[in-house]
Amino acid sequence: MSIIEPQETTLYYQLAETLAETIHSGTYLPGSRLPAIRRCASHHQVSVNTVLAAYRILEDRGLIEARPQSGYYVRGVLPSVKAGSRHSTTVRSPSSEKLDLIETVFAAQNHPDYTNISLACPQNSDFFPTAKIRRIMASLLRREPELIGRYALPPGSQRLRREIARRAMDLGMALTVEDITLTHGCMEALQLALRAVTKPGGCVGIETPTYFYLFPLLASLGLTVVEIPTDPQHGLSLDALELLLQEKRIQALVAMPTGQNPLGYTMRLEDKKRLAKLVNQYQIPLIEDGLYCELQFCWPLSPAVKAFDTDGWVIHCTSFTKTVAPDFHVGWIAAGRFSEQLSRLKSVSSLTESRLLSEALGLFLESGGYDHHLRTIRRRYAAQVDEARGLIARHFPKGTRATQPCAGFVFWVELPGSVDCVELFHRLLQEKICLTPGALYTLSERGNSAMRLSCCYLFDERYTWALKRTGALACEMSGIAAGID
Repeated sequence: MSIIEPQETTLYYQLAETLAETIHSGTYLPGSRLPAIRRCASHHQVSVNTVLAAYRILEDRGLIEARPQSGYYVRGVLPSVKAGSRHSTTVRSPSSEKLDLIETVFAAQNHPDYTNISLACPQNSDFFPTAKIRRIMASLLRREPELIGRYALPPGSQRLRREIARRAMDLGMALTVEDITLTHGCMEALQLALRAVTKPGGCVGIETPTYFYLFPLLASLGLTVVEIPTDPQHGLSLDALELLLQEKRIQALVAMPTGQNPLGYTMRLEDKKRLAKLVNQYQIPLIEDGLYCELQFCWPLSPAVKAFDTDGWVIHCTSFTKTVAPDFHVGWIAAGRFSEQLSRLKSVSSLTESRLLSEALGLFLESGGYDHHLRTIRRRYAAQVDEARGLIARHFPKGTRATQPCAGFVFWVELPGSVDCVELFHRLLQEKICLTPGALYTLSERGNSAMRLSCCYLFDERYTWALKRTGALACEMSGIAAGID
């Protein structure tokens, strides 16, 4: 399926975005008729051709359908994933079978012959500012060839840290250059934070479902897990968390309040404020994974929880791997009251980051190129999420549920009946298609009939075929026909 590339000055794209927002907000309900083309053109003061082009975009996304001699109608939408229990928490450690499955899936995700529909890493240079970064790096090396002969000792490039501090204001964070330490990606930032605030044998609170690689990371540090109930639309159960804090059952909390992986939700502003207040009140560190904060679909951006941190108990971790260049592995951490411990740990861990990559990234941010790139890529991911959900609505079993992400490019899909998504994963591997079964993202049984899907690929024939084939096999396994109820 072709994608119409969005342009900032394209009227039909702007109109499509406006109409998509009204559909998502419920102004136009499933089955309702959109305004006639001439009426829509008159209302928005655009041409008939502009309206037709906008409606074609919405058709491509799966949001509307044309009915002969009748007009355009809002398609049926995927029902939302239901919330589970809001209060029960259980201490667990990942089983060896769970860890083995993670390794199997991770190996399959990186197999060059497989078509991936769930790896959360864009695989095409179309999603990154490759040409601009290449020019900046070439110019930098011509002017300062000695860069590749220098270590960039902690806390790292001052130019990049200055730009990070400036950009952090968009997320409500008042940071100084001295507050920021560069890391080797977000995973190192999370690891350093955990090592700074926990001890082996301790217990860490996490969302459920959560990013699956946290399980082997926590296990490697000798930590057990408390899975805290998490609403698919609104996030962590703060009532359940407060009970854990009152009982002093956890040493730290790891959470993704914005663009959560794998559900895609962003917590409400009042909940973010309450979360910050709770961890400060009970003096338990929150390790905030902000990997998708800058890929929010709305503007202004929802603030990070760190923005409401009053006494340094929130540690904000993120990187540029999802937005600029995965291979750079340039991340950063604002550790609050734990900055000194973290700096020491960084010095005995990876010690240094690439000066060349850090300076090039700093210049890219400084030039304004990053802002332009983010505006483009946010729109593209929002459109591709809609299109993927449209394909699922048409080709997956009736009764399939899915989350509606507010940021990033991943979302959660739950199949009806008793479809075992681990079995589905293994059967699809035989056809060289790789998905990520939901069982990886939780230590409970909830994820057995679920999967995480990703929209950070070119929506070409190969990707759309793989998604349709996944739906067809799910229909076969469930005995349920495709389509929306």
